[in-house]
Amino acid sequence: MSRRPPSAVVHSACHAPSAPMCRPAALGEVLPTHEFHLQGNFFVEHGHRLGANHRLHHKYSDTDADPHNASRGFFFSHVGWLLVRKHPLVKEKGKTIDMSDIYADPLLRFQKKYAVPFIGMISFVLPTVIPMYFWEETFNNSWHVAVILRYVHSLNVTFLVNSAAHIWGNKPYDNKIKPVQNLAVSFLTIGEGFHNYHHVYPWDYKTAELGNNYLNLTTKILDFFAWIGWAYDLKTVSPDIVHTRMKRTGDGTNLWGWGDKCQSEEQKREAIVLKKQNY
Repeated sequence: MSRRPPSAVVHSACHAPSAPMCRPAALGEVLPTHEFHLQGNFFVEHGHRLGANHRLHHKYSDTDADPHNASRGFFFSHVGWLLVRKHPLVKEKGKTIDMSDIYADPLLRFQKKYAVPFIGMISFVLPTVIPMYFWEETFNNSWHVAVILRYVHSLNVTFLVNSAAHIWGNKPYDNKIKPVQNLAVSFLTIGEGFHNYHHVYPWDYKTAELGNNYLNLTTKILDFFAWIGWAYDLKTVSPDIVHTRMKRTGDGTNLWGWGDKCQSEEQKREAIVLKKQNY
């Protein structure tokens, strides 16, 4: 079971039915696969609740109906929302979210039913026992490093998507919304820091723009499963639409420097473009 923080897979999947789908042979479906991964790391939410919260988050992003509303500050959007009662609007609007596809999924029903023993074994028991058995590690070291330290790190890195990626960064696609592009979050979560793009195009399976996949390993994983025929209906945005949206509503910045509002025309003329593609 992978220990990396969740990234494009979970976000793509939570936007079903436009999300990529996989046959059961492909470790279940994309959503259940990643939800099982989440449960192994988090012990916070089962797949049904996570899917509902994420869909609610996108429909009412950074309002009182958003479970982790970044307008209430870094701490609240990072972890505080788990420590207090839900805002009444979260409960009210949550009843309007269509979750029929999630409730109908047999693997997610299995996960919800056996969440506690499954999570306990994967996230706590095995990481403690394996180092003790194979490497003669002490119980103290196994528990505090392989379990507690990993658990705290995974939680906080992943929660940066809800907090830092809604506060610090630039907005090349829509400067009227809070989600931003944050390279540090992308590096730590293996792809989920391109958040301004993701909230403009939540149905794009990559959750990242224009092939910035060296920080987006989860896209490569989905591409691999598509290549062997296990994932399909992968939806993305054409470069023409992306560039048009950037010019219309973006803030003129660019994470990679090229096309940034501060870049001079002289730099553009003098640049060497390899394998140039005409959009």
